[in-house]
Formats: sequence, C-alpha cells, structure tokens
Amino acid sequence: MAGMKGFYVGFGVLAVGGAGVLLVAMGRGAAELPSGPIEIAAIESGRGWGGYVVGDADAPVEIIEYADFECPACRVQWVLTVQDVKQRLVATGRARYAFRDFPLSMHVNSRAAHHAAACADEQGMFQQMHDELFGMQDKWTGRSDAESRFRRYAGDIGVDLDRYDACMEEGRYRGRIQASIEGGAALGVTSTPAFIIGNRLYRGISYDEIKAIVDSLTAVASQ
Repeated sequence: MAGMKGFYVGFGVLAVGGAGVLLVAMGRGAAELPSGPIEIAAIESGRGWGGYVVGDADAPVEIIEYADFECPACRVQWVLTVQDVKQRLVATGRARYAFRDFPLSMHVNSRAAHHAAACADEQGMFQQMHDELFGMQDKWTGRSDAESRFRRYAGDIGVDLDRYDACMEEGRYRGRIQASIEGGAALGVTSTPAFIIGNRLYRGISYDEIKAIVDSLTAVASQ
C-alpha cells in the first residue's frame, strides 16, 4: 500500500535522526501539562462528536488525540507513539483511543485531507485513509493537486470512488470537522498533536509517558 511504503521510508529517516528529530518536530523534551487539570465537566461539554474511536468501550482509560494530517509533528507522533498505543494498550483492552480532527489554519490542504478521511470512513476505511495520509504526507503537503492525490489514495485502499466523489463534492463533513476544532479549542487545544488523557491536556508525548499515565489512572480507578 502506498501510504505504508511512505511510512517505512519515513521511519527510516526518523531512525537516522534519532531522538533529535522527535525533539525538533515536536518542540518539546517531555510531556507538557497545563497549569491545572481540565475538569471532567469541561471535557464532557467539549466532547460533541466523539471522534474515530478504536478499542473496548469499557476500557478504563480513554486517550483522545487532536491531530492535523498536514502537521509534521503529528506524523512523527503517529510513527513513534500512536501505533504502539494501539498495539500495546488499545488491543490489550487497557485503553481506548479516539482521533479527533484539528486541522490548523496554517496548513492549506489539511481540511480537505480530514474531509477525505471522513468520506473514506463512510465506507469503513478511516484507518486505512489515515495511514495513507500520514504515510504520504510529504507528497501532498502544500501542493495544489492535493485533492486529486487524496482521491488516488482512496482508490488505492479500495474506496468506492463514486461514493467518495459525491461525499467530497457535497462537503458532507465540513460542519463536523469545524465542530471538532471548536470542541478542542474549548478544552485548551491550540496546537497539534495534543492529547487528553484522564482530566489533563498534553502536547506531544511519548509512548512510555502515555503508558505511565494509563497505569496511574487504572490503579486509581481500581481502588
């Protein structure tokens, strides 16, 4: 699959750069906390659409990511953190994970990318499109032909293109994407990637940091 080829190429580049690449891309050395916890009521009021959720609905911890498909740091987070979260925490029932749209205004093709993913989701292929968009990010970022590339990625993963075209032309999910942005902003999200775990907001964060938070929250819940 084209996007996964892009993933392996990108992973190789990241491996060469090592931790320095991660620090530069995220502009951070560790998880960053806000001045205080986000109250649970605020999380609920900002929830709206729950996002693209994977994992057991009864999992003790929810990990929410606000991300932008055109954000380089989000791609780094996908490569180095999110895939481990899904394989080691979500697949084992310890947490569930929700991806929420937060396209940034500085990225000219980001909203269209998020809309393409939503149209693929209509056919049960959000995750495949998600991986294509991140895996091939360097091929479409800032390009005037980005939407035609998104259509090609959709075809590559097996999306019915007639249905996809209708969804894109109608702009079916523009409102939901905007609502996701507004919901994230209400919770204090100002940049991507951003995570809400428990009642705290974090910027870019490593797998080990996420696991430690999940362990702590699970222990508290079991008391």
